[in-house]
Amino acid sequence: MFRLDELVARLGGEVVGDPAIRIGRVATLDQASEGDLAFLANPKYVSKLSACRASAVIVGPAARELTDRPRIVAPDPYLYFARVAQLLNPAEVFAPGVHPLASVAAPLPASVTVGPGASIEEGAVIGERVVIGAGCRIGRGARIGDDSRLNPNVTIYHDCVLGRGCLVHSGAVIGSDGFGFARERDGRWVKIPQVGRVIVGDEVEIGANTTIDRGALDDTVIGDGVKLDNQIQIGHNVRIGDHTAIAGCVGIAGSTTIGARCMIGGQAGIIGHLAIADDVVISAGTLVTKSIRQAGVYTANLPVQGHAEWVKNFAHLRHLDALVDRIRALEQRLEERKGS
Repeated sequence: MFRLDELVARLGGEVVGDPAIRIGRVATLDQASEGDLAFLANPKYVSKLSACRASAVIVGPAARELTDRPRIVAPDPYLYFARVAQLLNPAEVFAPGVHPLASVAAPLPASVTVGPGASIEEGAVIGERVVIGAGCRIGRGARIGDDSRLNPNVTIYHDCVLGRGCLVHSGAVIGSDGFGFARERDGRWVKIPQVGRVIVGDEVEIGANTTIDRGALDDTVIGDGVKLDNQIQIGHNVRIGDHTAIAGCVGIAGSTTIGARCMIGGQAGIIGHLAIADDVVISAGTLVTKSIRQAGVYTANLPVQGHAEWVKNFAHLRHLDALVDRIRALEQRLEERKGS
């Protein structure tokens, strides 16, 4: 547990009220109780402050006087909450060592942890304090940087590179073949060998069942600090800039370049061979079919509506070309009358 003044000494901010209040966990305004630290990040939840039972709250400067409860005032309450949550929930510590049921064909530092059923092929290079969970497979010549952690059943194919301080969740596959085929005249497909690698930077998080294809000739590159949610598909030769965050079920086709600090909403689709600038936000469900050259928020989807209303609107949409032709004809007639 931490006192409020201890949290402020570590993380900054200002205590208003009793600095000796002790906090054991973080919680939402709705669910918090005694011993909890809640947070107000969105002004639309201000009404919940009065009923909140937390021992203390994190608020922004604009909400400083909206409660008498002990509080920490910070410029970004949600970011402050994240840092407090890290303090209260430190990462699991693993005992170094290789499980007797693991198969290891490469030298390992003494600080590495390898779980049962894991397989590390020859030529792999594993950094200090790396954790390789049960059932993981590390291909020949793969490299994993210091302090990275692979949860159970992660696969890293041959020659791929994972940077320092990365976290890879279960079922992720790094370095599988890209979808590359040439077509015979009779319709048969000829596989193009995928001889590139996947290069993942430092402090990258890769969600469960996410797949990152190796490059066809050049490498697929994931920059430093990138955060990938679950069930994302990243095609061959894609390049993703530093500190970009991508939500679940996004599909990115091959040879697309995405800039730094972008945010891509869930179920968005990005077709291949596009370029997306730095600091672009793509709304959930958006299909990106052309390059985006300027920073900003981009949306290409329809809001949900009742089925009957959707059918009616779609019927109008089907006749849009005819409607445009009629409007043009009317405009032409008006112009003719003005000239007569």
